[in-house]
Amino acid sequence: MRRRALTSQSSPKRSVRPALLALLIGFAAIPAHAAETAGSLIAWQPWRADLFERARAERRMIILDLEAVWCHWCHVMDAKTYRRADVARLINDHFIPVRVDADANPDIAARYGRWGWPATIVFDADGNEIVKRRGYIPPIGMLSMLEAIIADPSPGPSVWHEPRGTPAKVAALPDDLRAKLEQAYFELYDPHHGGWGRIHRFVNAPATEYALERARRGQREYEMIARLTLHNGRRLIDPEWGGVYQYSDALDWSSPHYEKIMYFQAENLRLYSLAHRRWGDPAYREAADAIFAYVTGFLLDSGGAFYTSQDADLSLEVDGHAYFSLADEERRARGMPRIDKHIYARENGWLIQALLAYYHASDNEAALARALTATDYIMAHRRLDGGGFSHGADDRGGPYLGDNQAMAQAFIALYQATGERRWLRELTRTLEFTEASFRNPDGGYNSSATEPAAAGVFADPVRQVDEIAALARSANLAAHYLGTETPRRIAEHAMRYLAAPELPEIFPFQPAILLADDEINRAPVHITVVGAKSDPEAVELFAAARAYPASYLRVDWWDRTEGALPNDDIVYPELDRAAAFVCANNACSLPLADGDAIAARVAELERELAR
Repeated sequence: MRRRALTSQSSPKRSVRPALLALLIGFAAIPAHAAETAGSLIAWQPWRADLFERARAERRMIILDLEAVWCHWCHVMDAKTYRRADVARLINDHFIPVRVDADANPDIAARYGRWGWPATIVFDADGNEIVKRRGYIPPIGMLSMLEAIIADPSPGPSVWHEPRGTPAKVAALPDDLRAKLEQAYFELYDPHHGGWGRIHRFVNAPATEYALERARRGQREYEMIARLTLHNGRRLIDPEWGGVYQYSDALDWSSPHYEKIMYFQAENLRLYSLAHRRWGDPAYREAADAIFAYVTGFLLDSGGAFYTSQDADLSLEVDGHAYFSLADEERRARGMPRIDKHIYARENGWLIQALLAYYHASDNEAALARALTATDYIMAHRRLDGGGFSHGADDRGGPYLGDNQAMAQAFIALYQATGERRWLRELTRTLEFTEASFRNPDGGYNSSATEPAAAGVFADPVRQVDEIAALARSANLAAHYLGTETPRRIAEHAMRYLAAPELPEIFPFQPAILLADDEINRAPVHITVVGAKSDPEAVELFAAARAYPASYLRVDWWDRTEGALPNDDIVYPELDRAAAFVCANNACSLPLADGDAIAARVAELERELAR
């Protein structure tokens, strides 16, 4: 009988085989000398294209240690588990040991992201998964697992896999599936502390943004969800240096894990900026200020782009709990937790969008300048000949969907912030590259243009729901800006995959799908400023338009000297002075000469449409 995969989440129908049970019972009999450390006796290797070919030639299995630079438990596992002489001996005798940095390898991280870091995956020589384990494995558990695999290396079924999904016929959620996703959204929400889930607390970006948008449209329940989450989420902001810790393992947000990862910096900066624009709460502005200070003070490269993360710990002896409880001067006297100084297009794309959201909320010109400089760097150093983007300077694989999706979002944000049409041209190139490189004919978009191997599980490309949902959103908004076929085709192809009924079967909490569906099936708030870019009145109106508190927002600036807008779907009158127009469903307001009137006119128009 084929053995099931050993995982940290056991099935209620699963039984322990007698041989494995004997191993578990025998832990107490492991001799004292087994606790000797092995130093660096495991010769970890990078992932290589010929990995499985080599495994077949050497008749070995492969053990993959998928880690991250910032990951506390990765360091603990390296020090306590992989430096045991007995663990090292088993690995060296029977396995090819491969260590992969998840941030540097988005294709492998996308496949195993649900398993957290560290993730341990054992493959046979044909690329089939024998075991997948989540998180830290202590020495005794590792010995047990390795012995069991050596005794019976037959592949086990995956406990979790990304559902394939049968694309829907239309690019919209059916009513019953939307209701199911909404139910999961509310069931996992914590009305006492804010946030979602039963174990960890962090500001879940798509879930919070969904609440912010529903609140903007007058739904009070969603406003309470967004405000409580953002209010308590401030407890994860470092009071000394700023920046957001990854998450709390206590439901009241009081027990942070201290790593600072770019995704959380960017999304928190963007959401707190958006919330400040929406409600004017100074606490949200302070939160955004603190994150901006951190990313520009600690993660900014001399070339103008941004680094990837900062470690949770100074060392194994001085962990994050001890270090980040210190004041600034004491911290610096002890030393600096490691900063991952790789520069990735994806992480910079996230932050460029967030810096521009902060610019709209604060009118801090430094934020705009930082966004432009980072964009220049990525354009100069990560742009590919075909129009897309690489991930880092020395990619093993790629190109990857995440980098191109993030830069597409960045180009939309740059156009919204400046009105400069060059960003729409760059957006067009990026989306055309995305369509040509990542489209999966069976639905959705692949996380990587090429797989890291053709063997076993790697023969089936990964399609990651959150990436595809983000692509659907940016392509949909791009279609409104450009009026062209490619972004519309991308958005619809992505949304038909997201609307597949199989996707929520394993994880019904899918706020990214709700957010994508909400946007694709209605028009964005559309504000157009008509006036010369040299006209101070037009400049003031554009500043008010770009600061309107909606993430699903189309802002155009029509200077007649530049010719027709890229999507000239509205005919605007010629006037003697600059004016702003609020439009919806091919109807526009009367010209507005006062920027303060824009928000009120949007609200009036949306009430009219709702009736």
